[in-house]
Amino acid sequence: MRTDILGNPASCGAEALALVDDFVDGFLRYQPRAANVLRIAGPDAECLPNVLAGYLWMFLERPEAPDRARPFLQAAEARAGAANDRERAHLAVLRAWIAGDIPRAAALAEAITRDWPRDLAALKIAQYHRLNMGDFPGILRPALRLIPANPGNPQLLAMAAFGHEQCHHLDAARSRAEAALTIQPDEPWAQHALAHVCLTEGRVAEGLALMERAAPGWKGLNSFMYTHNWWHLALFLISQGRGAEALAHYDAHVWGVEPDYSQDQIGAVSLLARLEFAGVDPGGRWQALRPWLESREGDTTSAFLTLQYLYGLARAGSPAADRLMEAIRRRAATAQPWEAEVWQDTALPAAEGVLAAARGAWAQAVRRLSAARATLWRIGGSHAQRDLFDQILLDAMIRDGRWAAAQQMIEERRRHDPHGVPLAAMRARVEAELGLAPAAG
Repeated sequence: MRTDILGNPASCGAEALALVDDFVDGFLRYQPRAANVLRIAGPDAECLPNVLAGYLWMFLERPEAPDRARPFLQAAEARAGAANDRERAHLAVLRAWIAGDIPRAAALAEAITRDWPRDLAALKIAQYHRLNMGDFPGILRPALRLIPANPGNPQLLAMAAFGHEQCHHLDAARSRAEAALTIQPDEPWAQHALAHVCLTEGRVAEGLALMERAAPGWKGLNSFMYTHNWWHLALFLISQGRGAEALAHYDAHVWGVEPDYSQDQIGAVSLLARLEFAGVDPGGRWQALRPWLESREGDTTSAFLTLQYLYGLARAGSPAADRLMEAIRRRAATAQPWEAEVWQDTALPAAEGVLAAARGAWAQAVRRLSAARATLWRIGGSHAQRDLFDQILLDAMIRDGRWAAAQQMIEERRRHDPHGVPLAAMRARVEAELGLAPAAG
């Protein structure tokens, strides 16, 4: 019996299996060769290569992704009779994902890992969906269960590290990430998890040194992992007051690698916004983003992504921001039961607040973002990424002269950024307005 690179049973022939291995190993290591399976996928290919091709199209994270993936689903279903049980289980995951039943897709992917505990690609897909659903314990739980069956696998240790970090188990996250890096020093998801730990603990110098040492090894990664790790590096620079260097990394490494890809776009929006809040002039960069973001004017694939498209469009002065806002209202009105709270109670008020802030309606921004803040975890994304919305809210508070509220929020932020240069400048201004400057020193 043939097996894939991780030892899972595979029914496809040798040529297809080599490309399946490219997908599995490339997917786990964030390498572009994961897309090599597209070379063989199609009506004449076996079930599994078509399922993996369908996954790739769904990772496009665009409204048209299901239509692009559906022909591969149909081709896989036509060959399902010759597939094994594991491959048919993956087919069920793809079917649920295309249908928009994300909780079912996540549960089915996790179920695969119970029956085939070495199927780490299924784990990665389950974690992806749990992250997008804001189910952070759901990221960690299956990863921990699979460690005994995959001893010393650095990708699995990195996945567990990220799950720990999202659950605020920072010591465990550091331990798992460092174990992964001991085995494979260039493991990018472990580097990423450790950067999260350093950011959350305020270990800015340590995090920056880590990422600067690691950066030469990112050249062969896919655009998401390449740009996202550079994004993390830039956050450390911003905290140190080195905004000009962070802006240079934006130009060289964060924006422009795959400008039509969702994750590259939100990374650019998020970093430009943070640079502005730190007092760095972005020049014409919002306008440079505008044509790419305008293709998102009806895109409500993910609340987490959509809120960032909306902010970028509004900062660029694009009328597409209003059309996207209307699409958000429609999505909130028609959301499926499992996502209704996300869109109606969190994403909708947050979107109204984000749009108001981008256009300078500070009081409205404070009201609507404050209404959504307690449940923003529902929209998914990491807490480091969602911190963008706290920064938008804090900026609006300061601009609206809400000094007492801003003072409280600044002190919250100082717990994880105690030496941040931009935050110190905000604190000095706010406490001077409150008459606290002499007491605070």
